[in-house]
Amino acid sequence: MSIYINKDTKVITQGITGKTGQFHTEKCQEYANGKNAFVAGVNPKKAGESIFNIPIYASVKEAASQTGATVSVIYVPPAGAAAAIWEAVEADLDMTICITEGIPVRDMLEVRNKMKAKEAAGGKKTLLLGPNCPGIITPDEIKIGIMPGHIHRKGRIGVVSRSGTLTYEAVAMLTEVGLGQSTAV
Repeated sequence: MSIYINKDTKVITQGITGKTGQFHTEKCQEYANGKNAFVAGVNPKKAGESIFNIPIYASVKEAASQTGATVSVIYVPPAGAAAAIWEAVEADLDMTICITEGIPVRDMLEVRNKMKAKEAAGGKKTLLLGPNCPGIITPDEIKIGIMPGHIHRKGRIGVVSRSGTLTYEAVAMLTEVGLGQSTAV
């Protein structure tokens, strides 16, 4: 049993037109149900275009309303990443996954405070994974992020870690001894 994501999850890529966003979105599309899972990209300057047959929208809110997406992944440079996180939160997504590292601490504190205030006022809670994380994977169903998919095997063990590379080590060892994972995050 997976947590947070499964083969039916619909994902928005924020920063899809950048080099990193394009590379990892393509890799995620190639994994399991990725072709059906990645349904939108966001870049206000490139709205109306598409990459890898994924339509690009001007905002997360528009992308979510047009596609039914409930999750976003962020590959935006550090200077704009906090604003991208907040845009996903304001769009009432269930979860946003921020891969970006090097976001100024002050920016993240501001986002955290705004998220807490929104929730305290009765607004919808958005789960934030990251920043500076490898993402989340439900083996043989969906991968959202930068982790290598080939080391994962479907199973019953959940893997939770603060370190991307240690996650990969733990997963690879589990897989090597024949133990699969339900979710790695």
